[in-house]
Amino acid sequence: MTERVLITGGAGFIGSHLARRLLTEGYEVRALDNLTPQVHGGDGPPPYLDPEAQLVTGDVRDENAVRRALRGVDIVVHLAARVGVGQSMYELAAYSGVNTHGTAILLESMIGTPVRKLVVASSMSIYGEGLYRAPDGRIMEDVERVRERLQQGEWEPEDPRGAILEPVATPEWKRPSLASNYALGKYDQERMCLMFGSAYDVPTVALRLFNVYGPDQALSNPYTGVLAIFASRLLNDRPPLIFEDGEQCRDFVSVRDVVSACILAMEQPGADGRAVNVGSGMSVSVREVAERLASVLDRTHLEPEVTGRYRVGDVRHCFADISLAADALGYTPAVALDDGMAELAEWLEGQVPTDQVDSAAAELAARGLTL
Repeated sequence: MTERVLITGGAGFIGSHLARRLLTEGYEVRALDNLTPQVHGGDGPPPYLDPEAQLVTGDVRDENAVRRALRGVDIVVHLAARVGVGQSMYELAAYSGVNTHGTAILLESMIGTPVRKLVVASSMSIYGEGLYRAPDGRIMEDVERVRERLQQGEWEPEDPRGAILEPVATPEWKRPSLASNYALGKYDQERMCLMFGSAYDVPTVALRLFNVYGPDQALSNPYTGVLAIFASRLLNDRPPLIFEDGEQCRDFVSVRDVVSACILAMEQPGADGRAVNVGSGMSVSVREVAERLASVLDRTHLEPEVTGRYRVGDVRHCFADISLAADALGYTPAVALDDGMAELAEWLEGQVPTDQVDSAAAELAARGLTL
């Protein structure tokens, strides 16, 4: 019997990739999406959404639209969310409305609509700073940077004695440290879904996604993933803008690997009731990834512009320990960063994004959200 999957946010970047993969594997797919102009440009369904996916145009905060989308569904993959740390710090009601209230509407609507599995996209942002090791070998998980040091351009976290800390891979047992309204909303989504799953006996998995990149990202959205933002600048013959000194480290994971993790979570029971990291397991600096992207786009003359400024809500280092995903789901990243960036560069040929990075940066500065 063919199973039907509802993907909330299904016309978005990750959702559209997941829809295509599920259709090739014999699932029926329904996508609920409000086609927000900031992401989709206001021109109707995106061309990259597979026409075989049934699109329900509606908002996750609209109970009637959600109930229509849930009819006859066996599995729900909840991806619908407002994204972006910076914007979440001044559009608090909008972000909380979609990410927290929208999830509550979805879960209430599911009470009378039993499903076999629920998968929700959480985020690495809930960790705040990643895990660190002190010079004496102690592992430190409650690391926060002090505003006074940031204002002086002192970026690296220190221990109480002033020694620089070494970043290490972050596992799921690290306690959350919510540094932005976006992080708070993603934590709400994760916890509500896991609590719902426990209360109503619905096997539920929360996937803590790290920095996802790949074709079909919203290049004109200045609050999307950092690689898409850098690509938008480079394609407009402008240098990538980098906060702090560019040496902050992240974990960049291909959307193809994220889709694989979603399907494993749907089909395997090993992570039921748990939150699981989904990343590449590799650490790379923001400056390095900007330079590598410029290279694959033949824009090496556009060296990154390092602003030396701090953006409120940003963390210094965070990259994934993916051993739990490997053990519980059999997840193994298949796309190396160089290969993934080459794939991204191939898709970027012919794309004409609108560069809105300067206006977004000015908006944050005007609100006192950069130092």
